[in-house]
Amino acid sequence: MRQSFKLELAEARHMIAAAIRKSAEMGVAETVCVTDEGGYPLALERMDGARITGPQIAWNKAFTAAGHKRSTHLFNQPPNGPALPGNEAFGIQWSFDGKFAVFVGGFPIVVDDEVVGGIGLSGGNGEQDTQCGVAALQALQELLQGHRVLVAADIKK
Repeated sequence: MRQSFKLELAEARHMIAAAIRKSAEMGVAETVCVTDEGGYPLALERMDGARITGPQIAWNKAFTAAGHKRSTHLFNQPPNGPALPGNEAFGIQWSFDGKFAVFVGGFPIVVDDEVVGGIGLSGGNGEQDTQCGVAALQALQELLQGHRVLVAADIKK
């Protein structure tokens, strides 16, 4: 039998706190959503002043990253982003009742080479969302000593 890691509420909250700290340092009002491996929210937080559209966008990004096991920005990354016109996955963003996000800010949560969830961020520009996501993943790595957490900067495919 294979053992696997299960992301829990405490880890989700720890990640969100790290992302919120990073966004506060940058002066950006973010919404952060952490989902389980199926893309369903474990925790979601919207900072004061963040856009009212942020919760749904953050969830969509986390849903996509968890379910498709890849960072959302890779769907539009030239030259072969699968969501770009002319590629076989063009139009994928209209899947799952529009929940499929194909822009920066969603990252799979990978622990010991297994996708255990997703994190989505909305509120900043792409670079700011990425920095907050990386801060959250790094915080999880520090929390889970002895386990390898893939941080967004490591996710290439």
